[in-house]
Amino acid sequence: MNVPSKIFFTKGVGRHKDYLSSFELALRNAGIEICNLVSVSSIFPPGCKRISKEEGLRNIQPGQVTFAVMARNSTNEPNRLIAASIGAAIPAEDSQYGYLSEYHPFGIKEKIAGDYSEDLAAQMLATTLGIDFDAETDWNEREQVFKLSGKIVKTFNITQSAEGDRTGLWTTVIAAAVLLP
Repeated sequence: MNVPSKIFFTKGVGRHKDYLSSFELALRNAGIEICNLVSVSSIFPPGCKRISKEEGLRNIQPGQVTFAVMARNSTNEPNRLIAASIGAAIPAEDSQYGYLSEYHPFGIKEKIAGDYSEDLAAQMLATTLGIDFDAETDWNEREQVFKLSGKIVKTFNITQSAEGDRTGLWTTVIAAAVLLP
């Protein structure tokens, strides 16, 4: 089985006249441009250890096929606000899997985008764990319910936002959870 044992989080922004090149520059800014990235869905593997970005980057090599949960957004509209965010919800029980969520909005500030992605991940985990909550309450209230249940130990996010380049260059933002063996 290929179950990752380590995970790290990174983010980046890139600007260029070409769409693809702006994405490449965002990957470079995040430090993961050397990988052949394979997009995967949103499970935080059981027992997976979160490591620092620096340690994670030391564990990758050029051309490596690397699994990642990635949020990505781009614009060439001057001053348009974009964001990319990964939210995470980690269960208290190490043998239980957690959740990662991707969110890539337009016109949403970084803090709000980060809170939203974190809330998405927490809601997915809460429903899996059978935690009763009111989806209509705000994130701060739900966060307290989730943590007081004793079943969700931690939530967090990594978010990158940017305004579209004022001259119309492509602007790309990414946020990624990179999974390692």
